[in-house]
This record gives sequence, C-alpha cells and structure tokens, in this order.
Amino acid sequence: MSRTLAWLAHLYTSMGFVCAAGIAVLIVRGDDLSFRWAFGLMMIATAIDATDGWLARAARVHTLLPQFDGGALDNLIDFHTYTSLPLLLVWRAGLFPPGLSWLLLLPLLASAYGFSQVNAKTDDGFFLGFPSYWNIIAYYFYVLRPSGWAVASITVLFAVLTFVPTRYIYATRGGPFARIINVGSAIWFVTLGVVLIGRPGDPQVVAQASLAFPLLYLMLSGLVTLRHRPAVRAGRPSSEERL
Repeated sequence: MSRTLAWLAHLYTSMGFVCAAGIAVLIVRGDDLSFRWAFGLMMIATAIDATDGWLARAARVHTLLPQFDGGALDNLIDFHTYTSLPLLLVWRAGLFPPGLSWLLLLPLLASAYGFSQVNAKTDDGFFLGFPSYWNIIAYYFYVLRPSGWAVASITVLFAVLTFVPTRYIYATRGGPFARIINVGSAIWFVTLGVVLIGRPGDPQVVAQASLAFPLLYLMLSGLVTLRHRPAVRAGRPSSEERL
C-alpha cells in the first residue's frame, strides 16, 4: 500500500504533462478563447508543481521508490509548462515585433541552461538566477498587450537574468518572506482567474493591479540577494554572517 501511494504521488506530478498536452493543442488552435484556456491550464500545472513536493515527501517516495527520479520528471514537466509552451504562445499570438521572433530562442536556451544547473536551487532554499517564470511573463504580455519593442526588451532582460546568480525566493521551501509569498500567491491566483474570465469590471484594470504581487516578489528577492552579498571591505562581516 505504501509503494502504491508513492506511485500515486508521482502520478499526481505527471498530471502536469496532461496539462502540457492540452496547452499545446489550445495554442495550435490559436484563437483568443483557446489562449485563455491555455493560460488556465498553465495555472493548474503551476498549482500541481507547488503541491507535489509536499505530497512526495508525505508518501516517502525517495525511500520507497529509489529507482525512480521524481525530480527529473518534475523538471521535464516544468520546462514545458514554464518555458517552451508559454514562449510558443507568445509567438503564436503574434506579440513580438515583425522579424524579431527569433529572440524567443534566447529565453528558451537560457531556461535550458537554468534547468541544467546543479546549483539552480540552493541548499538554503532559493532559486539562483531567474527561475524561468516565462508562463507569468507570457500571461502579462497577452493580457496587457505592451508594445512589441517592450515585449522584446523584457524578454531579453529576463533571459540575461537567468545567468546572473541572484537569489529568488522559493516560497514552498520556506525561508525569508515565505509566508507573505504563499498567502499572496493564493490571492494573486484568484485575480489571474478573474482576468481570464473577464469579470468583474475591466480585466485590464484588474490585470494591472495584479502586477503588484510579481513586483513584490522581485523586490523581496532583491532584498534577500542583498542580505547574502559578500562584504566589499576587508575584515567587514558579510550580511549573512551578521544575520
């Protein structure tokens, strides 16, 4: 029974692949309703990703199924639902300036680099480098429709940030500000759903207001990075040592 529960935990994780398959079909269809449903499935895949770790630990998958690498399965799914499919949607929806769609290869390759890094997740519970949240970026590109040049510039910026070893909060692993981020994420998810449905009021206004949470996440992650910054002056204790 214990081994069955462990396999069921892995099956729960693999539901992200089912979401990915649905997202791909919807992107190929290429109409507004299909794109909105695709983002809805991305949200479901993200919710699965946020909860499957707890379920795997509760089911003791590492102990009961040592021959199966759940982390590899998780990374395979995440690369599609966080990176390749959101970028495909951005291309399919025509959000890039004419002739610059090739720039989407930059985040694709940067994300492949990020997912392949052994230290992409630190021992003290942070992402190191931008954690390939291209599903979020694609969502705001689609609902807010910034100019094509703004889309291209933001895409290049975050692709570069993948290679910069700054810390980003990994809220489901605990650590500083985890409670704020976890509670904020729940409220933010509801807001994103309201925008996709288009009610109540002007979804543009709601979408713009919802940007407050991603900006808060980036600000708190920047604060964490500053706390871990080595001291510049010789003999001066680092922020980490002072903490």
